[in-house]
Amino acid sequence: MCFHTSHTQKVKKVENRFKVQLVDDALRETYDTPHFHNNGFEHLNSLIIPQQKATHLIPATWGIVPSTKKVSEVKEYYKQQLKYGSGLNARSEKLFDYWLYEKSAFTKRCIIPVSGFFEPHEYNNKKFPIHIKHKDDDLIGLAGIYTVVENIVTYTILTKNASPLFSKIHNKKLRQPILLRNDIEKDWLNTSLTENDVKDLLNIPFDDAKIEAYAVNKDLFNSKLNTNSVEILNKYKYEDLKICW
Repeated sequence: MCFHTSHTQKVKKVENRFKVQLVDDALRETYDTPHFHNNGFEHLNSLIIPQQKATHLIPATWGIVPSTKKVSEVKEYYKQQLKYGSGLNARSEKLFDYWLYEKSAFTKRCIIPVSGFFEPHEYNNKKFPIHIKHKDDDLIGLAGIYTVVENIVTYTILTKNASPLFSKIHNKKLRQPILLRNDIEKDWLNTSLTENDVKDLLNIPFDDAKIEAYAVNKDLFNSKLNTNSVEILNKYKYEDLKICW
């Protein structure tokens, strides 16, 4: 599952790429600071493009929370949901069936711009972190949904069955986040889509040939270490890892 992302591009580049504007220019310095490794279980804020304000980038907390909760209850909710992934990912197959997701499926879809993300690869009963990014360093728009909890926004990344490439990378769970092709990003935020329209968009494949994937240091999995450094994005060679993509 996608529990780790990377956000290294300046806000201006995100704005230009997605034709949007930061909701409050006072936030620019904060989000210009790169996050080479964003651990989802820390529930940090990221910038998303929400369906309800599709021309803007807004801050949102990673980990979807029911809109019936209060802000004061969010932290405890994450603890309770830890064994279920703390709301970081949502299976797209349940988008119109699960009570929490269906409330957002029509009116609260979003795009999560990332410069890259990480998935675990298993080989000889060992886990190796794999960094996935666009070959030309273009930003990637991940499909998500969100909720509004009092005065904050919370979001989750939608996932689906793995493509041929991601089946080799995430080779145990066989899942992947949904990467939106550039030409359907605007459609994803369209307010007039039917259930079938949304499902059709979710099933449009991203071109695996545009993806670069390589192993990085296992420190990424160590929550006791500060891995928010540019070095975590460096390629790392493991003698006992057979690269299979």
